Amino acid sequence: MTRRLPALLGRLVSVRDDEAKALLWSSAFCFLVFAGWYILRPLREEMGIAGGVRNLPWLFTGTLLATLAASPLFSALVSRCSRRRFIPAAYHFFTVNLLLFFLLFRFLPEAGRAGAARAFYIWTSVFNLFVVSVFWGYMADVFRSEQGKRLFGFISAGGTLGGIAGSLLTASTVKVVGSAALLLGAATLVELSLLAFRRLEVLVTDQRAGASGGRLDSTGIWGGLTLVLRSRYLLAICLYMLLFTTTATFAYLEQARIIQAASTSPEARTAIFARIDLLVNVLALLVQAFLTGRIISAIGLGPTQSILPVISLSGFAALLASPTLGVLAAFQVVRRASDYAAAKPAREVLYTVVPREEKYKAKSFIDTFVYRGGDAVGAWFYSVLTASGDPARRVLLASLPIATIWIALCLMLGRWQRRRSAA
Repeated sequence: MTRRLPALLGRLVSVRDDEAKALLWSSAFCFLVFAGWYILRPLREEMGIAGGVRNLPWLFTGTLLATLAASPLFSALVSRCSRRRFIPAAYHFFTVNLLLFFLLFRFLPEAGRAGAARAFYIWTSVFNLFVVSVFWGYMADVFRSEQGKRLFGFISAGGTLGGIAGSLLTASTVKVVGSAALLLGAATLVELSLLAFRRLEVLVTDQRAGASGGRLDSTGIWGGLTLVLRSRYLLAICLYMLLFTTTATFAYLEQARIIQAASTSPEARTAIFARIDLLVNVLALLVQAFLTGRIISAIGLGPTQSILPVISLSGFAALLASPTLGVLAAFQVVRRASDYAAAKPAREVLYTVVPREEKYKAKSFIDTFVYRGGDAVGAWFYSVLTASGDPARRVLLASLPIATIWIALCLMLGRWQRRRSAA
């Protein structure tokens, strides 16, 4: 069976014999990380709506401040430890946090749960970005640019399967076991993901001498910011991230507005979010498993990333024509699936051509602080934009110039990545 493994995988993805085991363990790692996150995601969305859609910009701002505080702490951890130590340390930290939130929601009186829900919303937003950013930083560290273009789509498919599993678990059990119990499931999956990490680390260390690397301490605790400011390439990725998150926040707040109007039951809204997540991941899986690597290889990184802004504009136009729950669900499924299946794997390949310290410190800074900065800017911009008049019309008009700049930036980053890879 071991000898037949590369041949079986080769029917789905362009993989060499010596890459097959590392590819499967990477996909397993991705599966467990995303399964844990997709248990938490619907719970976070419901808690955000329960506090009022008008208050969401404040939660985004709180998340931005939390990532600002966490970023130098993570850089300090990276500076003092090899990746074999700092990745487990970061994941163990988030597991302990999940257990603390379980105790809070289980034993806090009803009067104190509103504050705990706001804290959970902010914390899960930080959890998602750091845990996922560390995973993809590690992938960019152990796979080269050429490998990433071929293999990251299949690895992402592992995460999509995890998203399907987490969404199904939440949608089918939240009404039976309650929200608090699901936190224990997420904590278990985060810890299990480290088993896949350790197995993969042994593989890549055996295959490439010194692959585990050492401490990355040339820039200190503010290394993420310092490295970004030194690099035109990284600054361009920052602008890409701001444009991406601004439009994603527009879509998120339109979703919150429409779903809040459609249902008053917290459990029903949680189930709606989980079902949307499920459909997103099923569609993304089909594309990732069979098409992503081939699309990137055929048309390049820039055009692949440009798919998302085109879909975003089309979706906002559809919501203007028919602002219903069905149209919203279709838009979110297609938009997010195209992100997970095409734009995100292509985006992660951008980091395969930067030095190791940038793969962890700069990438983490961009994926957390810059990402949440775009969320906060987008949320407040949305509040001002939709204060009067038709929200759907105003969102569409504001998205036109954003998408135009975004597409041009995608194409430019694709060219820069190709030149760096060739060099």
